[in-house]
Amino acid sequence: MKKDLHPDYHIVTVKMTDGTEFQTRTTWGKEGDTLVLDIDPTVHPAWTGGSSRLLDQGGRVSKFKKKYEGLGF
Repeated sequence: MKKDLHPDYHIVTVKMTDGTEFQTRTTWGKEGDTLVLDIDPTVHPAWTGGSSRLLDQGGRVSKFKKKYEGLGF
C-alpha cells in the first residue's frame, strides 16, 4: 500500500446548536479542533418532523403548480 495515500483520521469535538458537545473521528480539520454547527438534527425540520412550511419565494411553487395542474397530481 502506498504511504500517505489516506488523509489523517483524528478526533474532533462537534458543538451542536444547543451547546451540547460530542467527540467523533473525522478527516475534517486538525486533531482537537471544534466544529460548530449552524444547523443540526436537533433543530432541522427534516429530522424533527417540524412544520412543513413551504416558502414560495418569487412565486416558484405557484408557477410549478400552474404549469403541471392538468397532469392529475
